[in-house]
Amino acid sequence: MRIDYKLNDKFDLGLVIPAFILFCIGLAAIYSSTLHNPHATGNFNKQLFFGAVSIILFFVIYSLPTSIFKTLAVPTYLFSLLMLLVVLVIGRRVSGAKSWLGLAGLGFQPSELAKLGVVLILAAFLSRKNSAIDSFKDILIAVSLGFVPIILILAEPDLGSSFVFMGLIIVMLFWKGISLFGMFVVLSPAILAVSSLFGVYYFISGLVLVILSLFMFRKDIFFSASIFTINLAVGFFTSYMLKALKQHQQTRIRSFINPSADPLGAGYNAIQAKVAIGSGGLWGKGFLAGSQTQLQFIPEQWTDFIYCVIGEEFGLIGTLITLGLFLYLFIRVLKLASTAKDEFISLVLIGILSIYFIHFIVNVGMVVGIMPVIGIPLPFVSYGGSSLLASMIMLGIAANVYRTRKNYT
Repeated sequence: MRIDYKLNDKFDLGLVIPAFILFCIGLAAIYSSTLHNPHATGNFNKQLFFGAVSIILFFVIYSLPTSIFKTLAVPTYLFSLLMLLVVLVIGRRVSGAKSWLGLAGLGFQPSELAKLGVVLILAAFLSRKNSAIDSFKDILIAVSLGFVPIILILAEPDLGSSFVFMGLIIVMLFWKGISLFGMFVVLSPAILAVSSLFGVYYFISGLVLVILSLFMFRKDIFFSASIFTINLAVGFFTSYMLKALKQHQQTRIRSFINPSADPLGAGYNAIQAKVAIGSGGLWGKGFLAGSQTQLQFIPEQWTDFIYCVIGEEFGLIGTLITLGLFLYLFIRVLKLASTAKDEFISLVLIGILSIYFIHFIVNVGMVVGIMPVIGIPLPFVSYGGSSLLASMIMLGIAANVYRTRKNYT
């Protein structure tokens, strides 16, 4: 009993055990979905390899002094920006996006490292002394720190990752305590950018809402005009960027907005995923017995659409167990963030939680048909070394904070 107490005092099993079970569920789904695909039979072994490496990284991060994360904020952020620039020059194009670097026969996605870099740099900036989160200057700097990698990622183009960055910026600013008007300043350009993708009427409606909101907040005319100009520029820039993209890239974005618009092309995966997850019933068709999975109706379903493999072969019970594990993991990280007295640590943890949650809600949502289709993996579960390594590094940071929580909570 004494040994167990000491272990639980230094090692949060509530963080580690759910993540390990999710990883095992992912391995089973990857094995099943690649079993009859001659081009992907090696993916299971690769995931095992990355799993071993990620566990080593987890314990390295876990053992570091907690104070080092603030020291690493600027170097990690700058290095991630450098990698995003490098991938634009010599990156490997996969599914229309130039977002991968080849290394010894393995692929690495710099955007995964950039997510952690943005979390650390934003936490360091927002937790500095004399910070004024509701000042236009601080809001502009904070948003700019997040939008530099977004611009580089959109150049690949990788819409899915860019949405994760937007989400984590908003969540971290909210956790810092930004006012309602400050949140409006941050959110309105993003809303205008998305509305411009749906057409001119949606864009005009968005502009009208911005004008009405500015009247409601009753700020001075110069400041309100500046906010309106920024929103207008973002909308036109987004529209221009859409027209500048190649045809197949525009098709992917239209499918992102409406998968049923191209049911035999870009929207095919989303439709087949709903068929697969719906056919699993309560208990599923059984391991290695899913027809959609084994007959490869969904291309590369071991990555972004792996949740439909779980739904088809393990049924509603399997999907609920997966959801429960994620929910418990989220609660543990949120508890650590809410009890941390050190603002930097609290912001880092909430940033990590936001990355996990956005990946989770978008990935599961697009499979069940309630979210647009974005190329976002399911943490710990989907095939992919970059995603798994990033997820385990962030888990290591959370476990590290738990180990030293008496100093920071």
